[in-house]
Amino acid sequence: MTARTLPAGTPLDPQRIRADFPLLARTVHGKPLVYFDNANTGQKPTAVIEATSAFYREHNANVARAVHQLGEEATAAYEATRDKLARFIGAPSRNEVVFTSGTTQATNTVAYTWALSRLQPGDAVLVTQMEHHANIVPWQLVCARTGATLKAAPITESGELIVEKFVEMLTPDVKLAGVVHVSNVLGTVNPVAELARECRRRGIPLLVDGSQACPHMKVDVAALGCDFYTLTGHKMFGPTGTGALWAKREHLESMPPFFGGGEMIRRVSFEGTTYADPPHKFEAGTPNIAGVVGLGAAIDYLEGVGMDRIAAYERELLAYASDALAEVEGLRVFGTAARKAAVISFLVEGAHAHDLATLLDHEGVAVRSGHHCAHPLMQFYGVPATARASLAFYNTREEVDRFVAALRKVR
Repeated sequence: MTARTLPAGTPLDPQRIRADFPLLARTVHGKPLVYFDNANTGQKPTAVIEATSAFYREHNANVARAVHQLGEEATAAYEATRDKLARFIGAPSRNEVVFTSGTTQATNTVAYTWALSRLQPGDAVLVTQMEHHANIVPWQLVCARTGATLKAAPITESGELIVEKFVEMLTPDVKLAGVVHVSNVLGTVNPVAELARECRRRGIPLLVDGSQACPHMKVDVAALGCDFYTLTGHKMFGPTGTGALWAKREHLESMPPFFGGGEMIRRVSFEGTTYADPPHKFEAGTPNIAGVVGLGAAIDYLEGVGMDRIAAYERELLAYASDALAEVEGLRVFGTAARKAAVISFLVEGAHAHDLATLLDHEGVAVRSGHHCAHPLMQFYGVPATARASLAFYNTREEVDRFVAALRKVR
């Protein structure tokens, strides 16, 4: 029995799940791999690898461009993932799901279609201090072209958004707000539904970066009440170069295309062009078809395990890891919010983050080091970089013990 066929109510068994992920059986520097870099990218289950391979072996053709059998099979498999993804995130309609290469492209699509055509001098975009660069730089680029400004709502030392300050900063000049659902550095889970409610009261659309949420918890965009939601497939244990933008239908209909070319049109002449209906209006050119098919397999896998089961297991693992790390002398953890995902950014007194990660790697433990595409957050804490251990549902307490032992050895 694989993880995809677990009956309801069955406790999550990480050992059985690990058997579905071939790379986890690797050794590194002669030691069994402990992969704690899941916030960067998730490993791929055999089901995803096989689905991607099977597309190229059995169905390879372009989508929406041929009436032959292979073309119909490719289109059906590609569009089936749109249905799966709409269900996975609670989208009211499949036609509100636009495939992208990931969150970065999804956010840029909103920046250069919705925001660029609306922002004017004196307007503002509001984000938070804990944002990934993908939810900062696109707005800076558009603000530079329109004369608008970018504002950032503050956070506490524990890494929690100061909600009342965010709401206070939703002034009439703010035309769009953006917030990360789960911080890739701090693990903080932001109160998106509350923020969305305050934005709606003021007529301000809210974009949510869901890259770190979708792999680890149940997401329902309709219940959250946001206007835009972005996600990245490779963090959801799917192929790289996949992801999506969800947006309310009225926004997609009002937004001009970001890319122009084939398959996003209804009719083209030298006098002018009429565009296809959303979502295809935003999907010019040949997409990453095999990758999207693989993403569909990843969604099947996650739903088979159960997102509630995954979230519960990862909460327990985070608590175990946090308690163990609290016993390591000289260790400082960044991000201690009450609502927190299984992400632990840390430093050890007297050691640089890169040195920590390099030495841990020699013990077989893979963690991330650097600024994590969050320079403003590093500046807030007054450090150039941190090391980051990010956990997933295939990680175990035994791996946490090995990580802590390796950390003590490194010290």
